[in-house]
This record gives sequence, C-alpha cells and structure tokens, in this order.
Amino acid sequence: MTVRSSPLTLKPEKLLLDLNKTGSKQKVFDLQNRILIMGVLNLTPDSFYDGGRYIKKEEAIKKACSLVNEGADILDIGAESTRPGALKLSEQEERDRLIPVLKALRKRIRIPLSVDTYKSEIARAALDEGCDIINDISGLGFDKKMAPVISAYRAGLVIMHMKGTPRTMQKNPAYRDLITEIKNFFKKSLKIALEKGINYDKIILDPGIGFGKTVEHNYSIINRLSEFKTFKRPVLIGVSRKSLIGKVLDQSAEERLLGTIVLNTVSILKGANIIRVHDVKEHKDLLRLLKFLKTKGTH
Repeated sequence: MTVRSSPLTLKPEKLLLDLNKTGSKQKVFDLQNRILIMGVLNLTPDSFYDGGRYIKKEEAIKKACSLVNEGADILDIGAESTRPGALKLSEQEERDRLIPVLKALRKRIRIPLSVDTYKSEIARAALDEGCDIINDISGLGFDKKMAPVISAYRAGLVIMHMKGTPRTMQKNPAYRDLITEIKNFFKKSLKIALEKGINYDKIILDPGIGFGKTVEHNYSIINRLSEFKTFKRPVLIGVSRKSLIGKVLDQSAEERLLGTIVLNTVSILKGANIIRVHDVKEHKDLLRLLKFLKTKGTH
C-alpha cells in the first residue's frame, strides 16, 4: 500500500525568487518553506472592490504603509483598473496616477514594489523610480517592448494568463483544455522572456483567476494549481474578494473576506507560493496557523 504525504509535510525543492537589482541579497527569497503575501494598492476610481478609496496621494501612502506594517512581503500598485469590462486608460493618465505615489513610497518602503501595468513606457517610468517587479496581466502579449524593458532593468516579472482583454474577457470564455492552454501560454511567454534576457529566477507565474474564465474555470485552476509547478517558478494566486466567491455565496465584495481566506488556504496547500490580497493582517494570521500546523502538528 502506498502512503501519500500530507501537503503540509512535503518538502518542496529549493525555489528562489530573485528581485535583487543592485548586487545586494536583501531581495532574494527562498520560497522552499515560505509563502509571500502581496498586498494590493489600487490607485483607481473604478476597481471592483476598493476603487476610489486611495486616489488621493496621501491616502494611498497611508494605506501602503498600513499594508507593510501588517506584514506584506511585496506591495502591488495598480493605476489602471483591469476588472471585467474596464476600458483602457491612456498612458498619460496612468502615469499621472502612479508616479507621484510610487516616488513617495520608494523613499519610505523597503519591501519590493510591484507595478501592475501592461504598457512598456509605464513600466520604464516605474522602474526608473525604483520599482522591483512588473506585473503584466497580458503575460508580455500586449506590448512587444515590455520584455526588453524589464530585461534592461534586471527587474522581476509576473506573467499572468488572460484570455482576451479586460473589456471582453468575460464574454463567454471557452477552452478545449483549460490547464493545458494556460500552460502553453506560459511556455510561449517564458520563451519570449528568456530570449529577451530576463533571468528565469526573476519570473513569477499567475494563472489569472477571473481573467477570461468562468466560475467553474477558476475553481478548476485552484484544484489543479500543482500542475503549474512543473515550470519550477513561484505560482501567484489572486482570488481576493473576487466574483468566484460572490457568485457561489451570493455575497458583495465587502462580504467576501472569509471566502477569500478559505480559497487562499486551499491554494497554498495546492502549491501557491504567493497570495495577492487586499487584507494582509488576516492572511498573515492564516500563514501563522499553517506554519504552526506544519511544524507542531505532526506528532
């Protein structure tokens, strides 16, 4: 009889995430026994959950510092909403929202800063201000200049899978083989990244929960998350307060914290290395419980 190990007692192989750009080792993470929390800061008036709360620079800085104090390992800053149905924002407006806040935060915050953008010139401006990661929802698919820019700055990259565009992605998304198609997308994007000189150790993969997927697609991704581990790169999952929770439980975004924690717990046990969340403190508590369970609950 074969005895299968619990997900909490497995010893994963060494997995490094290198966000260092200067020769220092302060931003190199060993994810063998660690889960990172990516805190979300939206500078948008129209994001699905917290749109409009942090459009003022002072409020954005206050929120960012709060997320860091609560235990965020990475801060992800977005100046353009990519919720379903969102219209494209002009480059100038995105720059005007993002750069003043980023400039101020880089002076105050030492943890890695990620910028959520698919435009290479916004990425360049953000990297000039000390950003560490570009979180590209198009997985290098919308702007051919993105990969060379990231490579030139030796920055980190989140390759996210999306079917369509934010405006069209939720109009009857369909797949012949969901997981295989996402994996093939990752292979194509990774090939582009490596050909342009991006270090493999600087890449994170995100299967794109809610981006061109039905509710059932999203739950299938979570259930089969371990299949993306074949790339030997950190897997990021972003379920925080999204409609895959609300449509099952009939809840508004404000009511979805418990559902978020449940799905992030499952995602971690299925192999997620990074969880992208609006509520850092509560997920820090989750990680403390999982760590205790893993280290003290085996007797």
